[in-house]
Amino acid sequence: MMATPIASSISISFFSCVSLFLLLCSSKNGYALGGGERKTLQSNFHSVQVNSLLPASVCTSSTKDKRNGASLKVVHKYGPCSHLHEHNTENAPTVTEVLRRDQSRVNSIQSRLRQNRVKESKATTIPANSGKSLGTGNYIVRIGLGTPKKDFTLVFDTGSDFTWTQCRPCLGSCYQQQEPIYDPSLSSTYTNITCSSQQCSQLSSATGFPPRCFTNTCVYGVRYGDSSFSEGFFGSETITLTPSDVFPNFLFGCGENNNGLFGGTAGLIGLGRDPLSLVSQISSKYGNYFSYCLPSTSSSGYLTFGKGGGSSAGSSLKFTPLLSNSKAPSLYFFDIIGIKTAGSIIDSGTVITRLPPAAYDALKTAFRDQMKQYPMAPAPRLFDTCYDLSKYNSVKIPQISFLFGGNIELPLDTKGILYPINGSQFCLAFARNMAASDLAIFGNVQQQTLDVVYDVAGGKLGFASGGCS
Repeated sequence: MMATPIASSISISFFSCVSLFLLLCSSKNGYALGGGERKTLQSNFHSVQVNSLLPASVCTSSTKDKRNGASLKVVHKYGPCSHLHEHNTENAPTVTEVLRRDQSRVNSIQSRLRQNRVKESKATTIPANSGKSLGTGNYIVRIGLGTPKKDFTLVFDTGSDFTWTQCRPCLGSCYQQQEPIYDPSLSSTYTNITCSSQQCSQLSSATGFPPRCFTNTCVYGVRYGDSSFSEGFFGSETITLTPSDVFPNFLFGCGENNNGLFGGTAGLIGLGRDPLSLVSQISSKYGNYFSYCLPSTSSSGYLTFGKGGGSSAGSSLKFTPLLSNSKAPSLYFFDIIGIKTAGSIIDSGTVITRLPPAAYDALKTAFRDQMKQYPMAPAPRLFDTCYDLSKYNSVKIPQISFLFGGNIELPLDTKGILYPINGSQFCLAFARNMAASDLAIFGNVQQQTLDVVYDVAGGKLGFASGGCS
């Protein structure tokens, strides 16, 4: 990556100042200054209604429905479009709780990068402080499992690899979920994976823990950064994405001992790069290619496998290279140019984008300078730049864009710039990493409404604005 230092001036630019990290245009002298080119101030601010930054209470139809082919509807777990909304067995978390869980996830991701692999343990229980990341798991889809097919709601996560669902009998414990718990004895296509099989040996890379054995049946265990966990039998089953997209012999976890803050869902879909991820297991048909649009809380987006997703973005879809990392090979690494970091990943489960200290401090300084006409407010966990907008119907906020590898410029939606704490308090929607050696993470708040295309086989990651509402 480039080792160019981050400027602490009021112009943090990607456009002409290619050496810098974020575009945040300056109000000084009415221009954004960069690389000898001057841009007028008029185009450098968003004029927004304050109430448009708040989560809506009524579900609205997406203005760009891309549900074709092998495509699943995506909604926010706690939003009004979720079928879990009225009958959710877990109360929607407070902002404080969302941010706490988000930090737990980030801590888990950073921990994975500090070690080459989880050391094998002879213990029969999963270590309490190791494992994959989960945290918030905001976005959900519905898939079919078994023969005859039963529908289940699952969190989907690009930062995980292993797919699992709660199973009967719950020999340990099962948390409450809305749909009836999957019962493998009622399916004609379920089989257990044996301990001696090659599939069983693949569990270590997908879950972070070595498999165990019970009467020659392979037993998995996975624990997440927020101490949620699932344990059970490693099995094979038919999975149905759409009526025309049915895959036999799908490898997944049949969890008989599960606990965590899953919000009434039945389990989790792993979309990482590991051979056991859903993306890899259906690659013979879809070629390690998938895309999604994460909607606002009051609308719907999509998760599409194959090249049918993101196609309507046309020429506006721009790609940046996907990178590899031997310490965490299943994560999706890419370059945010102009800074020197331990690496950058895109993650559907992390809420707030994390930046290296120097980059965040420069962004904060410039943002505060251009928002100084608005009164600041106390800052909750993670944040330090918040505003009291209770006396305003509309505000002007600076535009912010990212520049990715290949000089791909990505402007952020206004909801990716200010994060609502309550009806009047809004914070700069970024957080500062503890150390320069920590991973930069592009979170789901900044991804909202974008077409995000993962061409894993082609080694590239695509973005376009306006993928969904």
